[in-house]
Amino acid sequence: MAEEAGTGADDACAWDERLGWAFGLIADDPAARTAALAYLAEARRQVADALGRSNEMWRLTLPLGAEEQYREPAFLEARRRYHQAQRRSLPDGLWGRPASGDLATWPGLPYALLFLEWEAKYPREWTQHAKAWGTKQSLIRGMALAHQEEAIRAKLTDLVEIVVLRAYRCKDREYVRVARAVDGADLRGRLDRAVDSDSPWARCHAGYVLWLLNRPGVPNTPHVWRAWVAGKAAALM
Repeated sequence: MAEEAGTGADDACAWDERLGWAFGLIADDPAARTAALAYLAEARRQVADALGRSNEMWRLTLPLGAEEQYREPAFLEARRRYHQAQRRSLPDGLWGRPASGDLATWPGLPYALLFLEWEAKYPREWTQHAKAWGTKQSLIRGMALAHQEEAIRAKLTDLVEIVVLRAYRCKDREYVRVARAVDGADLRGRLDRAVDSDSPWARCHAGYVLWLLNRPGVPNTPHVWRAWVAGKAAALM
């Protein structure tokens, strides 16, 4: 349904009207996060209800045949309501971005960054309320390819630092793409500090990212990662 969510052409005001509440998900104030989570739960309930109605209308109109079914007003209205509900929820509301083009010019960019920041800062809440590993992976890859304006670079540098300091989560390895895209003195300074930290994971992960930054031709694959962890990375050179 990603291509049908229809969020790609909306302007910033439309995004804010639909998803402005979501900034509460990354608020420092627990009460603000609780309120945003309650809003999200209701939004997801509405998506589920609308999907149920759409599926029911699909079953009822199935005898019409495929061509007539997709002209039936009641079925089309049920589908429209489902897609409208998706646009006001997460992760569904992020699924309509253009397949091509620079993510930096996409009006939904602040909400894509919000979704990644939420997963990075509050992983338990993200997992409980909006777990979507494929969406996380797609957004990270898009960020790595986006035009790196200063504000975006700063946010992505923060995200890389958060990720290397924590225990590994699904798709975290994708952040190597981002690290390579925003490579610079600021990021390397943070990674150097992580290498010297008390956390075994941070030392390992930050060291791995630094090693790859110094070797842009080495692919970031599971095989390379396992070799690094086993202390056999030199054999890959």
